[in-house]
Amino acid sequence: MEFDFSWLLLGVPIVFALGWFASRFDLRQLRIENRQAPKAYFKGLDYLLNEQQDQAIDAFIEAVQRDPDTLELHFALGNLFRRRGEYERAVRVHEHLLARADLSQTDRERAQYALAQDFLKAGLIDRAEDALRKLDGTHYQSQAWLTLLTLYERSRDWPRAADIARSSQQTGVGDFTHRLAHYQCELAAAALDKHGDPGGARQLLEAAIQSAPDAARPRIQLASLLASLDDLRGAFEQLTLLELHAPHAVPLVASELVRIGRATAQLPRTADLLRRCYAATASIDIADAIVQADTGAGIPMPQARQHYLEHMTQEPSLIAATRWLSHEPFAQEGAHPVVQRSLEHAVRPLTRYRCAACGFETQGYFWQCPGCQAWDSFPPRRIEEL
Repeated sequence: MEFDFSWLLLGVPIVFALGWFASRFDLRQLRIENRQAPKAYFKGLDYLLNEQQDQAIDAFIEAVQRDPDTLELHFALGNLFRRRGEYERAVRVHEHLLARADLSQTDRERAQYALAQDFLKAGLIDRAEDALRKLDGTHYQSQAWLTLLTLYERSRDWPRAADIARSSQQTGVGDFTHRLAHYQCELAAAALDKHGDPGGARQLLEAAIQSAPDAARPRIQLASLLASLDDLRGAFEQLTLLELHAPHAVPLVASELVRIGRATAQLPRTADLLRRCYAATASIDIADAIVQADTGAGIPMPQARQHYLEHMTQEPSLIAATRWLSHEPFAQEGAHPVVQRSLEHAVRPLTRYRCAACGFETQGYFWQCPGCQAWDSFPPRRIEEL
């Protein structure tokens, strides 16, 4: 039986036509799907840029439903929920991602970090801590440790904060030497206030000084502890060491130096130290202390207060002028108290300290800002001097 080649000639056009129709059908379906998914996605972006978050969420949900494998849409949706305060929905999105078996390690770590942020924003501290701890050894380890450090500081869990700070320093995240010294100071304060253990507090402060010799707080706190134990000479020596190790902090203890110097019969040495520090940094607090030291040494106030005038020749100062006038007799009887009270009211805002990180102002000095929680962010100078 011979093969009829006419059938072959007839079949080739038919097969070609069927293939062409099939490809056209597939391309049309693909175009329809591609048009629908990006349309919802770009609609969501448009709403997001116009700060219409409700409509953006609806658009992203529509896009995710049409293409459940789109990771970026899931992350965008979870972040939107978190920003809106819908923390439960954000948690569900990120937990859904973590449950997927086809998720890459990089995306899994990203989802884990996003989940930790959801718990943090929701105030679920324990669950946030667990989620952050799971990021050890990942690309997000540094961010996780810094977040844990903030958590432990806010809860005043100083031992665990110290552990995290040491680990971060060992891995090269940053220099935490001074922050560790602050933690030891906090632990020393707790040992003294809660447990009545001055010996333990002293050991902690001496360890802080040894690890961070140029930190001002451990020396100041140790001097205060020694003074409370009637070791005034030891307290005086700790304060005088600030001139060598942390001269910027001398204004914070200038008046205390005069008080202890007078009590230990070392007022001349105190006055010399204060004058050296004032020559390096003209501070109104040091100027005050010099006037106190001079009057304590028997110099009459009209002569001692001339230092306020000397200060004003270097830096115009309403604070110095007010203190100089406090000892100036007025010709009109009864006028002095009224004028002095008005001046002191006017200069009170100028005597505050201001955080260099967030601008928080306070009458007392803080080692950690109550506003932004930054350490050592208050310059030891009054607002007028900044």
